[in-house]
Parts: sequence; C-alpha cells; structure tokens
Amino acid sequence: MVMQPFHHLLVNNLVANITNFTVWFAITFWIFLETQSVFATGMIAGIYLVLTSMLGIWFGSLVDHHRKRSMMLVSSLVSLAIYAAALGAYALDPAIRIATTTSLTLWLFVLLTMVGVIVGNIRMIALPTLVTLLVPEGRRDKANGLVGMVSGIGFLTTSAISGFLVAWGGMVATLAFAILFSLLAALHLLFVPVDEPRDIGEHDAPRRVDLAGTFRIVTAIPGLFALILFAAFNNLLGGVYMALMDAYGLSLMKVEQWGLLWAFVSCAFILSGLVIARTGLGANPVRTLLLVNLISWAVAVVFTIQSSIILLAVGCIVWMFFGPYAEAAEQTTLQKVVPFERQGRVFGFAQSVEQAASPLTAFLIAPLTQFVFVPLMTDGAGADMIGDWYGRGAERGIAIVFTITGLLGVIATLAALRSRSYRQISAAYAAGNAETAGNASPQY
Repeated sequence: MVMQPFHHLLVNNLVANITNFTVWFAITFWIFLETQSVFATGMIAGIYLVLTSMLGIWFGSLVDHHRKRSMMLVSSLVSLAIYAAALGAYALDPAIRIATTTSLTLWLFVLLTMVGVIVGNIRMIALPTLVTLLVPEGRRDKANGLVGMVSGIGFLTTSAISGFLVAWGGMVATLAFAILFSLLAALHLLFVPVDEPRDIGEHDAPRRVDLAGTFRIVTAIPGLFALILFAAFNNLLGGVYMALMDAYGLSLMKVEQWGLLWAFVSCAFILSGLVIARTGLGANPVRTLLLVNLISWAVAVVFTIQSSIILLAVGCIVWMFFGPYAEAAEQTTLQKVVPFERQGRVFGFAQSVEQAASPLTAFLIAPLTQFVFVPLMTDGAGADMIGDWYGRGAERGIAIVFTITGLLGVIATLAALRSRSYRQISAAYAAGNAETAGNASPQY
C-alpha cells in the first residue's frame, strides 16, 4: 500500500519528536546525574514551559500565514543549527562539562539546547491543522489517535535512547544524534507533497501576531475559553510531573533502568493511540477529556504511596494511556469548532495559555520540594507522623507532592464536569461551527 502524505507527515513528525525529546530527556538526566539537584531538573522543565508559553502564539501565526509543510521544514533546520552550536559550545567550554549549578555558562548551554527543542513546537501546532486539511471530518478523531500513537512511539524510543546516550557518551553523543536526525527529517520533508490552498491567510488578519483577533475567535465560541483554562489548570498540576518525575524515578533506579522503564510504560501511549484510531472518542470528546483526567488524577493520588517501582510503573502506564485521549479530544474539538484559517493561531494560543501555568509549578515546586517537603519527610513533622508506614527520606518528600497534586486534580475535574462551560462547549461541538477544508480526503 502506498503511503499517503498524511502518513508521511506522521512518520516525519515521529523522527523529529524523537530527536527533540531525546535532547530534552538527556539533558535532564545528565544534569541530575552530574549535580544530584532536584532544583536543577525543575529549572530545565521550567525553561521548556516558559519558552513554550511565550512562543506559542507567534508559532501559531507563522503556521497560519505560511505553508504548513514549509514551517515544519524550517523547524527542523533551525533545530539542526542550534544543536550544532550547542555541541560546539560544549566542546570549547570546560565550565559546561564540569556541570555545576552555579555556572552561568552551563545555564546558557541549557537554554540554547532547550531553544532547539522548543522550535519543534512549530510542528506540534502545524500537524493538527494538517489533520483538518487532509482528513475528512468524520475520521479526524481517529486520525488524532494516530497522532497520539506516534507520540507514544516517540516516547518509547526517546526514553530508552536518552538513558543509553547519557550513559555511553553524555551530551556529545546526544547532540551528535540530534544533528543527524534533524537533517534526515528535513531531507524527508522535501519529498512529501501536500496540496495546501494558496490563499490561506490572504483574506484574513495581517501577517503578525494577532492576539486580539485570536482571543475574539476563542471567546466567540461558548465554553471554548473555559476548556482552554481547564487544560491550563491541568497543566499547572502536570508541571509537577515534569519537574519531579525524573528525580523520583532516578531515586529508585539507575539511569539506564529508568530509561528502559519509560520505554516500557510508553507502550501504553501506543496502545492508547491504536484504540482511539479504531474506536474514536465518542459523540462528545469534551466529556471524554474530563473523564480520562478524572481517572488519571485519582491514580496520581496513590501511585507513589510506597517506594515501589511496580506502583511507579502502573501510575505511569495509566498516565500514558489516558494522555492521548485528553490531547486527541481537545484537538478534535478545536478542529470542528474553529475556522480552518484561524486554527494555527488558536492552537498556538491554547498552547501558550495551557503552558503558561506550568512554569509557575515547575519553578516553584522544585525548590519547594527540595527545601520544604524533603526535610519534612526526612527528619521533620511528616516523617514523625507517617514515616513508619509511608517511609522517610528525600524520595518520600518527592512522593508526597505527587499525592497532593492528584487530590487537587480530582477536585478540579469534578468541578469542571458540573460546570456550565462544559455544557456550552459540548453544545458547540454538536453544532459544528467550523468552516473546514474537508476536501482533501484522498491524501488520507
């Protein structure tokens, strides 16, 4: 069977995602192993989230005002150049290789490397708009499931590769890997034909960051802004995972084992995508989004209740399995209710707003865990009260933060299910307000 352009784009995004997220995972692993600092790993997560929040709307404008495939190509080429510059800096500056948390050049190196990762977000905005262009409306939820499956394959490969690259060759091996595969992704894109309308954006807003116009589109659809705000609150809590999960996992096992565990649990991501691609998301994707979040946060309450690799694996599997459901449900909703010529900006706006909350968590939770919860569960009041059955030590200090986060997530999701905004966005989805392309189904 000949692969259609949509499938080529999925494969291309897979290669790019593996490349960029390998760099992110690897630099987090490397920093923690060199410094043993939870604070440092939290700062890396914070840098990612701050840059994502700052640049999302601009990236969305770029996607709307240029050919989607062209912007994906630009993304790979810019990442390639940045990774090459980072490798040169690492080779030339001994202060980076020593890796002390007080080194300014180390943090400049981290910032430069993370910018290379962040540029890949252009692809994450472009791909769902291409789903709208290339896939008929009735099949978009299943196509979004395939996108989730590809993300799962990327996570599986990334986590295993990152652990072994860091153990074998540190950041030199990681950046060399990133340079090679960024080049391969760019070359492949040159041979993927995408029939994009030539007049996209010409009748629309000027070619600039049109925040006011995008905000008007979002607020004009009843319940949509509330949906984005719920996702933002969810990411506020999810920032805890980004800031602390690697530190928690590496406290229980070696880096190679942690990488392999991530590879194993990421199979749930793939399974989830396959299930969505086969069964879809149901008649109301918004309800699906809230229900899977309720399950995920309920599990988050208990998966670190004891120092257990098995419990950790089960918690991560549940998180991974339901993550694509939430992502696909939000994308499917936006693809139906937002006009096609505005989708890049709305996806970028959603990315910015949703990620704006997480940096607060990432920047606050790492020092809060390091200086409050770790002492609390090592020799403080928490250790005295529950230490006999919960455990004591730094790893238990990280664990209790996950439990508190899960409780907050359950409360927030139950409130959202009972809200007026939930009923409004469900009704908007049922009405189907968007003017979508829907004329390129042969490409899927």
